[in-house]
Amino acid sequence: MAANQPDIDIAPFIDHALIDPTATPEQVENCCQQAERFGFATVCVYPAYVRQAVELLHGKRPKVSTVIGFPIGATTSTVKLYEALEAADNGAVELDVCVNLGLLKAGKIDEFHREIAEICEETGQTIKAIIESSMLSDAEKQLAAELCMEAGAAYIKTNTGFFGAATVADVRLLKEITKGRVGIKAAGGIRTHEQAIDLIVAGATRLGTSRGPELIRQRENLDKS
Repeated sequence: MAANQPDIDIAPFIDHALIDPTATPEQVENCCQQAERFGFATVCVYPAYVRQAVELLHGKRPKVSTVIGFPIGATTSTVKLYEALEAADNGAVELDVCVNLGLLKAGKIDEFHREIAEICEETGQTIKAIIESSMLSDAEKQLAAELCMEAGAAYIKTNTGFFGAATVADVRLLKEITKGRVGIKAAGGIRTHEQAIDLIVAGATRLGTSRGPELIRQRENLDKS
């Protein structure tokens, strides 16, 4: 462990992500096996692989999550809702939904709110609203988080990982804004065990990363040294 860092088991915080456009069914199977072996919270796969992941993990601890409107969030609300409903029908119980940043920046807050609220209400699943914090001012982060909470989102997620990385500063800000009312998912650029711990200490209740097994092994290597 790094000096002054608490000893935290990060595995239950991890959404083990396989968000690669070239991912194959064999890689999805491996991802599910890793999630089960390490005790991760979920596997996060593209909607096309939700049914496969659900069948592989049926009755096992890791849940199946997927991404909606990913990674841009600029599809129509109708398309996004359909994608979310289909993912839920296929067995995904957590949906990481990209918000429409254009609506937010244009001040169309009613439309922004309505889109997330409909997905929350119609699917009845755990919704993680991805606000892409690296593309927003602090004031915009606060507005986005507040609107998503009001709409029924269970988590505010920092980033997709496509346009910027999670930062301790953003997690701290979201913790201050949300005041424990919803979870905070840090995602994007989490490459070390030390970084994962820092994000958890800052307030993250879930971590999105494709490097979960590597982070666990880093911790094990520290124990051996």
